[in-house]
Amino acid sequence: MGVKGKLIASVEVKCGGHLVHDIFHTKTHHIPNICPSKIQSFEIHEGETIKVGSVVNWKYNDDGKDKISKQVIEAVDPQTKTITWKVIGGDLLELYNSFTIITSCDHQWTTWTFLYEKKTEDIPEPLVLLGFVLHVTKDIEGHLLK
Repeated sequence: MGVKGKLIASVEVKCGGHLVHDIFHTKTHHIPNICPSKIQSFEIHEGETIKVGSVVNWKYNDDGKDKISKQVIEAVDPQTKTITWKVIGGDLLELYNSFTIITSCDHQWTTWTFLYEKKTEDIPEPLVLLGFVLHVTKDIEGHLLK
């Protein structure tokens, strides 16, 4: 059994967390246009929108490397503006036995939570990926404030 971990980071968004949540929930397909240097593509493989059970695929550039993440949407809560994405394929599963990403938005904050289990003790904490999603959030904020 691997080492379990949890990382949480919040970033202030002047445009309002509800607008950031709206991008991730109903306009996810716009994210590659908002930050093309970070996100190359987003596709829904199963389902029509971001809802529980939808399977999605991201192609992104993390730390100068092209990567893929296939995820299933485990939960969407419009009241708390929370989406839970469980990684089911791609580069993260080379290092981690399991990886879940939770994004939640409120008034002026967007919070990212990573729940993961490393395959071995010497696997690094996913701090670079955490910084990446915070930068994507700030790119979305900049887009919404235009």
